Order: sequence, then structure tokens, then C-alpha cells
Amino acid sequence: MILIVVEHANGKASKSTYELVTAARGLHREGGVTALVLGSGVASVASGAALIADQVLVADSPELAQYDPEVWAAAVAQIATEGEAHTILIAGSRSGREYSPRVAVKLDAPLLEDVISLKDEGGVLQAEHYTFLARVTERIEAEGPMAIVTVKPGAFAAATPGSTASDQFDVDLILPKRRLTITGRTQEKSGRISLTEADIVVSGGRGVGSAEGFTQLVEGLANQLGAAIGATRAVVDADWRPYSEQVGQTGKTVQPKAYIAIGISGAVQHLSGMNKSKCIVAINKDAEAPIFKIADYGIVGDVKEIVPAIIQELRK
Repeated sequence: MILIVVEHANGKASKSTYELVTAARGLHREGGVTALVLGSGVASVASGAALIADQVLVADSPELAQYDPEVWAAAVAQIATEGEAHTILIAGSRSGREYSPRVAVKLDAPLLEDVISLKDEGGVLQAEHYTFLARVTERIEAEGPMAIVTVKPGAFAAATPGSTASDQFDVDLILPKRRLTITGRTQEKSGRISLTEADIVVSGGRGVGSAEGFTQLVEGLANQLGAAIGATRAVVDADWRPYSEQVGQTGKTVQPKAYIAIGISGAVQHLSGMNKSKCIVAINKDAEAPIFKIADYGIVGDVKEIVPAIIQELRK
């Protein structure tokens, strides 16, 4: 079977989980797709997973109320062994990157990290990922009875839930004693939708002129559209915006329904992080900017004139 580990928060599976299902379905390997839900009070998460997987294994326990990489690794390794999984897919999130190597060590299996493509060629898993500070796309492969794969968020389209729920099964786990205890947690609240979860992303580049220009143009338009905010590496390096908003090879990969690029020329590093967006709108004064080669709609002109006019019309 193909085992995917469900990432979830606030009672529902994250977008990355739906992307894992798409990656799993694309392999066309035997045994179907099994979703593993770990946590405490995860009934709603399991119900959602049942609409995208062939079966759902649920480990609902107070011991799993808080994430712990050693505990998660032990749980995944146990289920993979008992279920004779040949492929284990884990989201390439911060936590996924943390516990997936532990799973690989426990199972003595190869690990393909942060992949952006994945296919099965005669029983050999072949994938691509970025390396050398994301300047090179590297082809990698894993051969053997089992492989662990972490998938870069946004690299695959999200699977569409079905109308019929699959079967759910409770599982018992033998968990190690925790060596790490979380004593407190602080979470920043931006009040804005997550960049990787958003249907609309408004991004800005150096063409907006300044940090103040970014706030006025990019934030202003995003506020009117209820969109997430993205930025190029140049903008982040200039300290106009935080790294959490960076889109591209060294930032986040996004696939929104609409991606609006303001003052972005379209360097290949940035394009690789957003070129799978369903609709791309580019606004730039340089008619020869590379961004226009992949844009569905392009506006050539001064962003400081065009964007305020769009915001004004939206306000009406």
C-alpha cells in the first residue's frame, strides 16, 4: 500500500495532505492509498481523510495531543511495517522534514526529500528536487521494497474529495516515552490566509519601488481581494517583507487559482515557485519581462498608476 501521513490543524487536514494524495495516485502502485491520522480528538480530520483515501487508519490518543518527532516517527514506522507499505508519503513541512529521516532510519529505507515530481518507472521511484541552494534541479531515484518521500508543499495539485467515504479503522500504537515536553506556545496572528492555502495570491517585486510601495500596492490589492501576500527573493533580501512570504525556489511553492504579479520581472527562480498557478496576471512596465511569457493576462505600464486604479474600482 501507499501510506500518506495526514497533516492537520484546527480539526481539518491541511492542503498539503490533499497534495500528497495527488502524488500517491500518480504512482499507480498496487494496494491503494491509506491515510494515517495521528493526534487527539481527530474524528473530524479522519472523516475528511476518508473522502480522499481508500482507507483511513486512526490513532486517536491523548499521548498524541502534542507533536513529537520521535513519537511520530515510531508511529509511522510501526504502521508502515504492519501494513507492508511500499511507499510512505509525508508533507515537506517543517515537522515532516524533521521526523521523516527518523522513519527512514527505523525502516532502513531510502528517503527522497522535498520532491517536486514523482513517478514509478518499473518499480523504481524517480523524482526531482532542488539542490545547491535551489539553483539546480536534481533527479533522484529509490529502488527497493520500501521508500519514504517528503513532498514539497505546492508542488502537486490538491486532490478533489469524493462523495463516498472510505472505511476507517482504529489502530493501537506502541509509543516511546517522550523525551521532549512543550511547556508553552506562542503563535503569530496575521489575520491573513496562509500563502500555501490561498486561492488568490498577490505578489510584489522590486518594481513596486520601496517597502512603502509594497504596502500600498501589494497589500492594498490583497486586502480588497481577500488574498495572501507573496514576495520575490529580492524584496525579502531588501528587508521589505518577511521570508515567510517569499515565493520561489528558495521560498514557498504555490498553486493558487489566481496569481497576480506586481512589478515582478520573472526570474526563473521565482517562476519555479508559482508557474503552476491556474491563472497568472502580470503587471510590469517592461514589455519584454520574462513574466509575460507565462502570464495568462498581462498589463504593460507603471504599477504605481495601474494598481491604485484597480484598487479604486474594487472599492466601488
